[in-house]
Amino acid sequence: MNPDEWLIRRSTAGDNAAFGTLVRQHQSKVRGFLRRLTRGNAALADDLAQETFFEAWRKIAQYRAEGSFGGWLCGIAWSRFLMDRRKRKEERLEDADETASFDPGPANAAKLDLERAMARLAVPERAALTLCYALGHSHGEAAAILELPLGTVKSHVLRGREKLQAMLETSP
Repeated sequence: MNPDEWLIRRSTAGDNAAFGTLVRQHQSKVRGFLRRLTRGNAALADDLAQETFFEAWRKIAQYRAEGSFGGWLCGIAWSRFLMDRRKRKEERLEDADETASFDPGPANAAKLDLERAMARLAVPERAALTLCYALGHSHGEAAAILELPLGTVKSHVLRGREKLQAMLETSP
């Protein structure tokens, strides 16, 4: 039995506490995913995560357990990110230098280099790499979350890894 299954059933029945538990269990992954997508903009990532969980609460009855609950949440987060990105066309996240706002905490230099390199990737590459490597989703799950063909996700992962490798090899 899926560890979230009972909580999902309770949440579907309107149990706020059960949904709160689901949020606590999944919020760090969702926030981390969104933080990478927003190039380290913690405030925007937190806002989008809040919208993600609000939308998940409204749509909890639509969850069909065809993938993991965390994957379903990441799909909502991806959708919220894309909607916000379209809304902010004038400040395009891909063109803005928001990496300066990234605070890795007590992380080592290699992690900071990786985060800076990730921020330079195209959004679909960043999303696919984060889902597959940081969050442990399969390529198939990532394809479902991003609503992209499997081959496209595999290409994003491959190209993203190659770009990261090249950036990290040339960084001082």
